[in-house]
Amino acid sequence: MAGGDLRLLVAIPALDEAPTVGDVVRGIPREIPGIARVDVLVIDDGSSDDTARVARDAGAEVVTHATNRGLGVSFREAVESGRSRGTDILVNIDGDGQFDPADIPRIVAPIVEGRAAMVTASRFLDAKLVPEMPDIKRWGNHGVARIVALLTGRRFHDVSCGFRAFSREALLRMNLFGTFTYTQECFLDLVFKDLPIVEVPLEIRGVREHGTSRVASSIPRYAVRSLQIMLRAFISYRPFRVFACLAALFLAVGFGLLGFLLVHYLRTGQFSPHIWSGFVGGSFGFLGILTLVIGLIGDMLVRIRLDQDRILYHLRRAEWLEARRPADEA
Repeated sequence: MAGGDLRLLVAIPALDEAPTVGDVVRGIPREIPGIARVDVLVIDDGSSDDTARVARDAGAEVVTHATNRGLGVSFREAVESGRSRGTDILVNIDGDGQFDPADIPRIVAPIVEGRAAMVTASRFLDAKLVPEMPDIKRWGNHGVARIVALLTGRRFHDVSCGFRAFSREALLRMNLFGTFTYTQECFLDLVFKDLPIVEVPLEIRGVREHGTSRVASSIPRYAVRSLQIMLRAFISYRPFRVFACLAALFLAVGFGLLGFLLVHYLRTGQFSPHIWSGFVGGSFGFLGILTLVIGLIGDMLVRIRLDQDRILYHLRRAEWLEARRPADEA
């Protein structure tokens, strides 16, 4: 993607961030190596304060939701906006001031150089830059990173940071569905599509200066909702692996019970008093076979979905080219 005519869109999802969003907007560099144009979009997700006015006064374009629709929805709106306006790179940065917008050139550099499709700021890649934060949040971040590593087979240090950059290819290929958040789902979606992801260690504030996080305000709720999103994303791409593991568990229990009944019969010549194990074992065996069939059907559906993804990619690419054509012809 190297070149000097790249368009950058900086998207800032915000909910009641009036004390900080103006400084974030004003702090965004307008001159970045390799970038010809920088646009700023604030997505006001149902704020009850002056977030929209402050952001607009600071020079940002503002889209306002009448009600709070969720961080995942705000991010998807930013992605769609990037596609429709012919953006080459999308940067997502929170409006709470935890991230320094002066670091945007460092975030976009690997994409400008053609080394990454997605770049994420990492709070834990460099031990010297680990921010001060409550132990439970640090433990939760590490736990989620381990789950993503288990699901993808790739090691990432920070999968929950909201300061990220996405290339044009990532924007055209991403298909996200979560409404609560998008952070972990991005990793799963792009890794399964074999797009390169780079972590950049940055110094980040670990605790907000104003207010509380709308996503991580309740650690148990955040953990449950994030786990749901990750499992759904994983099953969307690897259903046979999930259902085959479940089927193996059911079949093992079923054959174990049937084997126990068979040994008892060979020793005593009768099924009583353990005939129950035959019924239960047979039920588990049937459940295991049924689960395996569901996995096979899911695997076939994934192939259909991948074909649809390819069609959707070409439609999005045509939309992107149409958005760029007037500028190219000028």
